[in-house]
Amino acid sequence: MLELRNVSKLYAGIPAIDNVSFSAHPGQVTGYLGPNGSGKSTTMKMITGLIDMSVGHILFNGKPIHDDLIAYKRRMGYVPEEPYLYNHLSAVEYLTMVAQLRDLPSAESSARIDGMLRIFSLYDDRHASISGYSKGMRQKVLITAALLHNPDLVLLDEPFSGLDVGSALILRSLIQELAARGKVVLFSSH
Repeated sequence: MLELRNVSKLYAGIPAIDNVSFSAHPGQVTGYLGPNGSGKSTTMKMITGLIDMSVGHILFNGKPIHDDLIAYKRRMGYVPEEPYLYNHLSAVEYLTMVAQLRDLPSAESSARIDGMLRIFSLYDDRHASISGYSKGMRQKVLITAALLHNPDLVLLDEPFSGLDVGSALILRSLIQELAARGKVVLFSSH
C-alpha cells in the first residue's frame, strides 16, 4: 500500500502542495484528480523520490520510502507528465537501455519489449529514431519503459496525454489488468 500522510511541499515558504493525505491499495486503481496547476505532478515527483517533501510522510508497505529509496524505486514504474526521452535512440534502443538499467535478463526483456511494442502498434517503427515520433508514440514508449520490470507500484502522471482513442483503450485495459494482478496503481488526471 502507498500512503501519503500530511504531505506538503513549500517553495520559498509558499505551499505548492498543502497537507495531502491519501492511500492507494493493491488491486485498486486510485485516481489523483485536479485542475492544471493544482500540484498533481509535484505530488507524483515526491512519491517517486525525485523531489523531497517539506513536511509529512510517504510510506510504501508501511515503510518510509526514504529509508531505502533505491529498493523502493526498483519496485516502482513511473510515467512522467513530460515525455523526456533520448531522441537519437530508437524505441528498441531506448527500451533495451531501460531494461539493462533495471538488470533484466536480455532474453526476457527482448520478449517484453517486442510484446509491448506490438500491443501499442509501435513494432513496425521500433527501429526509427524517437525524434521522428509523435507525442502519442513517445507516450507509448514511456508506458512500456515503466512496465518492463513488472513493478509493484505503477505511477502514471497524465498517462492518456497524446494517446489516440485506440491506444487509450489499450492503456485502460492494461491499468485494469495491473490492478487485477494486485499492483498498486496511481494515476493523475485533470
